[in-house]
Amino acid sequence: MSDFFSDFWGYYIAAIALIGIAWCVWLLFSQRKMPKGVSTSDDTGHVWDGDLRELNNPLPRWWMWMFLLACVFGLGYLVLYPGLGSNPGVLKFSSQGELAAHRAAAETRQHQIYARFLQMDVKQVAADPDAREIGQRLFLNYCAQCHGSDARGSRGFPNLTDNDWLYGGEPDTIQQTIAKGRNGMMPPLAGAIDAKQAGDTAQYVRSLSGLAYDPIRASRGESTFKTTCAACHGSGGKGNQALGAPNLSDNVWLYSSSEGAIVDAILKGHNGHMPAHEEILTPERIRMLTAYVWGLSNTATAGAAGQ
Repeated sequence: MSDFFSDFWGYYIAAIALIGIAWCVWLLFSQRKMPKGVSTSDDTGHVWDGDLRELNNPLPRWWMWMFLLACVFGLGYLVLYPGLGSNPGVLKFSSQGELAAHRAAAETRQHQIYARFLQMDVKQVAADPDAREIGQRLFLNYCAQCHGSDARGSRGFPNLTDNDWLYGGEPDTIQQTIAKGRNGMMPPLAGAIDAKQAGDTAQYVRSLSGLAYDPIRASRGESTFKTTCAACHGSGGKGNQALGAPNLSDNVWLYSSSEGAIVDAILKGHNGHMPAHEEILTPERIRMLTAYVWGLSNTATAGAAGQ
């Protein structure tokens, strides 16, 4: 009803509901006796299966009372629950309120489960088998759609198991990423360099990570890289976690290592968005996810923390 701009529609819906019930009651009482001049043996003209004829008989008494009880139930329901336009009903029930109550009850139960982990360091949580199982389920529900069920990512979505981090792999940083999200942007440089320069720069970038490259083109691309790209990626292409600029020298690629893919990134840019989850997940859940994600690339350290 909140979508309506006038109270008229609330009264209109209430009137329709009450008139409908009143009409049903009138119809039932009007049919409880045969009209004058009509015999119960009169044929209505409806025939089934050749010889099964419908006669003019009043409603059975039990049937009429069943319908009347249904009408009484309907009136009672409209008094107790919202149904008469904008009237909330005696019980003040709403689906939003029911959802909030169920959510609060679920969070209370979850808090009891998570309570013992709140006293532990994140690295200790990552080493706990029960915590890992909880974290895995949370990951599959909220993260696997982008990062994959094995957390190895896909094109444009980082691999979370290789210890190569855009913003840093410390627990506090991971927790901030999950809670607040990230918006990593590689600006398009088509206005600053042309396609030939971009191709030469791509060859230089490939040389940084030990991939096959053209030495002559790479030497030309080095100067372009250092004047245009080094501000974010560093003069040696080691990246900058403060900016989310990836390391270009470790042969870990978010989109692809081919010359064409690198040229596209240079000329057209990329806009990677990691959505914030603080409005979706409770702080306890975010902490469990943090421990699970950190443990994916720190198996040995997590094992030592659990001992």
